[in-house]
Amino acid sequence: MKTKRMFIAITLPAAARAELGHVAALLARQVPGRSVRWVKPDLIHLTLRFLGDTAVSQLPLITHALDQAAAKHAPFSLRLNALGCFPNRKRPRVIWVGLDGEMAPARALKRGIDEVLQPMGWARENRPFRAHLTLGRVKDGRKLRGIEWESVVEKVLVPVTAVHLIESQLRSGGPVYTVRHTSDLGR
Repeated sequence: MKTKRMFIAITLPAAARAELGHVAALLARQVPGRSVRWVKPDLIHLTLRFLGDTAVSQLPLITHALDQAAAKHAPFSLRLNALGCFPNRKRPRVIWVGLDGEMAPARALKRGIDEVLQPMGWARENRPFRAHLTLGRVKDGRKLRGIEWESVVEKVLVPVTAVHLIESQLRSGGPVYTVRHTSDLGR
């Protein structure tokens, strides 16, 4: 069975990607070299659902279900917010920028996508949806003890008018993302 590594996401406007690149560059100067693997700004997105290895034969069903889910939700707006770390700032594994704005529609869209995927074998996620954009993944947390992780993030607007089914190809130089389907929000 042929598979592709897939996820569903909201892409970002150029201004938001530029701001995230600026924040990551400022943070990179505060940490020892090679202690964090920074995400290229053009690859940063808001993941709504990671599907993983997905049978190519299921892709038409997924795109149809995604179209149906998206059509039930009106466009909305988010905006870049504050810097954060998972699991916390003292022991960071992931460095991210959160989103705020119209969060109720964002959560409803996420729930709608989970609902249409469930009959196809993707169980609902148990953890609450935390809208965040990954800036970097920590490679060696010991080198980061004492870092304050403070940076001003401009509140750049992120209009949400569509969701995308994206293929992720892992390569030695980093992942390559290709949008395979776009579902426009409706109403």
